[in-house]
Amino acid sequence: MQQYLLSVHVVEGAPDPSDEEMEIVFRETGRINDEMQATGAWVFGGGLRPPDSATVVRIENGATTMSDGPFAETKEHIAGFWVIKCADLDEALAWAGKCAAACGPVEVRPFDDLSQA
Repeated sequence: MQQYLLSVHVVEGAPDPSDEEMEIVFRETGRINDEMQATGAWVFGGGLRPPDSATVVRIENGATTMSDGPFAETKEHIAGFWVIKCADLDEALAWAGKCAAACGPVEVRPFDDLSQA
């Protein structure tokens, strides 16, 4: 079984969803989490705090430096993620479709071969 990262993307500056819309997102995401767990696809998942809570750690000239995140200047950031195990990319994309319907755009990326142990 291959492992995949399904990452949820949020666009900075987009209007915030209403409380009612967030309730739907949480309910639908919970339903998908339950379904993933029931089928054995679930490995791990979680939501992330906003990018301004990030700390970027770098090594510069042998010294460790830390700065407020995010690392990249971007209008999109990862809001949450799942790690799932699937037989193939098609199965991972099917899960991503369900996730995107619940909470917005989802990027699918396979783990490299070294991460599969």
